Amino acid sequence: MAEPSAGLTATATFTVTETDTAAALGSGDLAVLGTPRLLAWLEAVTCAAVEGHLPTGQTTVGTKVAVAHRAASSVGTSVVATATVIRVEGRTISYDVTALDQATGGILGEGEIVRALVDRERFLSRLAR
Repeated sequence: MAEPSAGLTATATFTVTETDTAAALGSGDLAVLGTPRLLAWLEAVTCAAVEGHLPTGQTTVGTKVAVAHRAASSVGTSVVATATVIRVEGRTISYDVTALDQATGGILGEGEIVRALVDRERFLSRLAR
């Protein structure tokens, strides 16, 4: 049985498009990378970091996000998102996350995301009413 552990990491590169902007996402009116999309990209790499390391039938769900969106990114910018597992305590998995401008190496966002390990079927059965 696989288990998540500290040190697991994943990285992905995304390109900011018009649909990723604050204006398109309703989180502002500027044509720059919207915070909701940045968070979604960071969440995606947290999932990728533990992919293949979860017990059968298990998945993770987000429980806490503490991310600072530090710099604006225009359409066309390539963003490198990285997540590293820093702690596993019971069913709680904590990740260090960063987003960098691929061209400059500048920090666009950074922080911590926490996810909980859950049984997929049991979790979904609670929603069916």
